[in-house]
Amino acid sequence: MNSRLSIAAVSAVSLVALLGGATVATAQESDPAPKSCDGVRLTGELPAPAPGQAVSGQITIGADCKPERVSVQHGPAAARSARTATAAGNAVTATTAAGHQLRGWNEMYDCCNIRMTGLYTASSWDTANGRVTTGGTTATQEWNREPWDAGWSLTSQNAKADCVTDCAEVNSEAHADFAYKGVFDPTGDWYDNTHHSYVQLKADGTASCRFDVELRHTFVGWNWRYGCE
Repeated sequence: MNSRLSIAAVSAVSLVALLGGATVATAQESDPAPKSCDGVRLTGELPAPAPGQAVSGQITIGADCKPERVSVQHGPAAARSARTATAAGNAVTATTAAGHQLRGWNEMYDCCNIRMTGLYTASSWDTANGRVTTGGTTATQEWNREPWDAGWSLTSQNAKADCVTDCAEVNSEAHADFAYKGVFDPTGDWYDNTHHSYVQLKADGTASCRFDVELRHTFVGWNWRYGCE
């Protein structure tokens, strides 16, 4: 199936900025992060791959704060990092008896390749007679801390599904909001990452994944990675 990747700005003003010239903020003595970029919303959608395979996408905040798309990648699930695989798979262990499983990841990395925030989903479902007999998705979150009780923090999270037994399909969603207070912003008012993950589990055993992330401010070199396996 074809995969679709789209980038949308939080507002019309942001969209104009993304498609136009430089959007690096002017340095001000009062700015906690004087060269950071205005906030954006990034969106990606992927068809679930075949069992044992992974599909993923990436968007990098490039020069002049313009998001740069990276082609969707397909490959064996084993090619993923052990750390991310563990985070996404923590909730799967209790559901390994189900007929179908799917893991998803939705992560923001900084320019030094340090994962700042991440939302992970683990789905399982059984099918029979053209129905999803049982199905559901659980969510976990991870974030980076700094010494002296600083860094990123989870401020809110929730997850829900529209159906769990005898369903035509199961639509699940998970959300997580993270705030930052630390070396790069001692005020705690500048950076905020909000992750959204959506999973559709179908009666024919297939599935699809959709991801969003909203960034209050970004920095050149930040990159968003998302995918499912």
